[in-house]
Amino acid sequence: MPEFEDELIEDIEEFDVLEEVSPLAKKVSGITEEFDIAVAAWHEDGRWTLGLLPDPTDIAQIISSLKSQQTNGGAIALISIDEEFFILIRVLGTHISLFLSDATCALDYPVAEELLEIADLQIPEEDDDEATPIGHMEILADLGMSSMELFALCDDAELFPDEQLEAIANRLGFGDQFAELLEL
Repeated sequence: MPEFEDELIEDIEEFDVLEEVSPLAKKVSGITEEFDIAVAAWHEDGRWTLGLLPDPTDIAQIISSLKSQQTNGGAIALISIDEEFFILIRVLGTHISLFLSDATCALDYPVAEELLEIADLQIPEEDDDEATPIGHMEILADLGMSSMELFALCDDAELFPDEQLEAIANRLGFGDQFAELLEL
């Protein structure tokens, strides 16, 4: 095995909240019964390191995990829920940024509702059926992905959330690692 792969495996094993099972294994948590993805990414020593997070629906645990893993560039969680929406969480020092690709999902998914409550954002009205991203639109701007790019990605109805996350990973420079970790 090449030295780079050995180092990558060591870095992944160091991440203390990783699951050993496939991220595409079914998770049954509340309403979410489809394939969920939760990946943490952090940048150190000039390269990205990725690891799986154990429960995509536990926002508090994800934030805690990111806090323990962050480096000078912080740590990011890329989460896909029920093939319906995605969540981005970024911890940089004491600052926590939250982003939800579709605010209306908070009406049907407790994890999306919890995210909006933590971010102190208004939950949409029952009759609001327009899928609108909500949260910190500049969450990835300093890493090279502008709010316009993120909004356009959310607006692309032909992509599933896992594909949107893969596009984000590609844009940030860890697309190959992301695809390999998730066996895409």
